[in-house]
Amino acid sequence: MKILSKTYIALILAIMYIPILVLMLFSFNSTNNTGVFTGFSFYWYQELFRSAETFAALKNTLILAVSSAVTATLIGTAASLGLHRMRSKFLRGTITSLTNIPMMNPDIVTGISMMLLFVFVGTRLGSTEKLNFWTLLIAHVTFNLPYVILNVTPKFRQMDKHLPEAAQDLGCTPVQSFFKVELPCIMPGIVTGFIMAFTLSLDDFVISYFCSGSDFQTLPILIYSMTKKEVKPDIYALSTLMIIAILALLILSNLSNGRDDGLARLHNWRSRVREKVQTRREAKGGGAK
Repeated sequence: MKILSKTYIALILAIMYIPILVLMLFSFNSTNNTGVFTGFSFYWYQELFRSAETFAALKNTLILAVSSAVTATLIGTAASLGLHRMRSKFLRGTITSLTNIPMMNPDIVTGISMMLLFVFVGTRLGSTEKLNFWTLLIAHVTFNLPYVILNVTPKFRQMDKHLPEAAQDLGCTPVQSFFKVELPCIMPGIVTGFIMAFTLSLDDFVISYFCSGSDFQTLPILIYSMTKKEVKPDIYALSTLMIIAILALLILSNLSNGRDDGLARLHNWRSRVREKVQTRREAKGGGAK
């Protein structure tokens, strides 16, 4: 049974990561032949830095990803705080279920519905450019928001609920209590939510395809337009650099969470040691009497 489970896991990992490794390998190919690796070269990385169209699409993608991730993180953190302080369990569960709908909804349904909404509103307002950067930003924030809430809300539950009250007893206002006490406790969830929102926005194609205008082209849309003719290996080089960057962000996120868990375990261990020392001192004092 163990051999079967290990074989299954190895097969799943191979299906997931072998295509990525092949892409990274052929980004160093000396020719544009994707069937034969003819030699190791950085030629396509040099071509990448000469391509103005690719860099323009990359710049648009990064601007959109950072803007949507920051906006979704701010709104999602505020929403998580509101859900945490909400007294009605029924209302809290209902709102939580509603915020999860964009996660479960197929991308094509979300993309088409938001496109129809933007076109309808643009027509009513008499706008000539119904789809642009702002409609794309709203669409990305919409599907990023549930992932931020999903990461931040558990951090509020893990936090000691008496900490904000203690801070206010010591003279902090509710706002100061949030920034000085609650915010550091939930920061790992905020960072993780931001990274997830950033990577999802960076990767999205379906919603971007329906909600973007002709004057704003992201990298996934550019690559899709290339598939009609030919995808050049400089895109392989760009994909390799993006994979490395995202992998570095995920490693930093895991290290941050691991550091926080380690500090929490160290704090608990010190508390137990102090309790044992105090118990022994009290036992010795009682015996001496």
